[in-house]
Amino acid sequence: MATATATIDLNALRQNWQKLRRLSSGDTAAVVKANAYGLGVKQVAPALYNEGARIFFIATAEEGAELRSIVGKIPDIYIFSGHMNGDTDLIKNYSLIPLINSIEQLSRHCELSKEQKFGIQLDTGMNRLGMEPMEWETVKELTLSLNPVLIMSHLACADEPRHEMNAMQLQNFRRLTNKINVKKSLSATGGILLGPEYHFDLTRPGIGIYGCSPMQDCFSVLKIEIPVIQIREIGRGETVGYGNTWTAPSKRKIATISAGYADGLFRLLSTNTRLYFQDIGCPIVGRISMDLIGVDITSLDVEPEKLELINSQQTIDKIAGGAKTIGYEFLTSLGNRYHRNYKGLIE
Repeated sequence: MATATATIDLNALRQNWQKLRRLSSGDTAAVVKANAYGLGVKQVAPALYNEGARIFFIATAEEGAELRSIVGKIPDIYIFSGHMNGDTDLIKNYSLIPLINSIEQLSRHCELSKEQKFGIQLDTGMNRLGMEPMEWETVKELTLSLNPVLIMSHLACADEPRHEMNAMQLQNFRRLTNKINVKKSLSATGGILLGPEYHFDLTRPGIGIYGCSPMQDCFSVLKIEIPVIQIREIGRGETVGYGNTWTAPSKRKIATISAGYADGLFRLLSTNTRLYFQDIGCPIVGRISMDLIGVDITSLDVEPEKLELINSQQTIDKIAGGAKTIGYEFLTSLGNRYHRNYKGLIE
């Protein structure tokens, strides 16, 4: 089989969520947007539900409808994008909770689905989503009379604990929600790690559940193994891959493996990444192409059938760093060609 295998450890994922739950002062939700950060919402969401998660956050109403069909009627499902034009039927039919981001969305929700639960998202300085302070003050009394079930905001720099933006946003959130008796939420994974003053009534861990920074000492959720298609010996001065970008300094043994940028393995990894056989790292040589990667396996005394990209020696964050990106982007870029194998799957 020439297909790479991505093994997702749902037990590790559950343990990461429980760790973040124990660190949280109030209730703990789970963020499963973007197909559970690329790892499979159909498997991840039930695992978290069986672990005790009863509140989920997703990006869009379409994601919410899919999630409702997976987790059933009980959990609350919040939509970060709010109540967009065309979302009304999905919000009603699947009992979704939009997080209202503007006066326009508030008007739409009141006109088309006033009986449905809703929350409010406030902009405390990130300038991405949410009502701005002046906008919020204009409609605050009206909004509160409609009984929102949550008021939230999002931290811009929570992965940098010493960043002055964190304290500023905390102060702004407190000021905007002062004396309001509605459930409040400010923190995702990074905010949880900043401490209890950032937790309020509900935390929303995302990336930490999947075993990535800024979560520390987390359980490894993902392992990627890639089959070796062919092995060849090349002489000094011979090149590997498109553009002749790598030249062998001496006699080398090169394995061609079955993965590439179509599988989310960015070309920038070409000069910064190793593949592993047991505990021995073998460097990528030449350019990563759409379906194939060259790996120098000269240091091995066997001809392996497969090599590991993500394992106990090389984390998601390390791979992402090699491509000058972050774990979020790496995970959500994984292609659909992987054979996905789930450990700890509850039938």
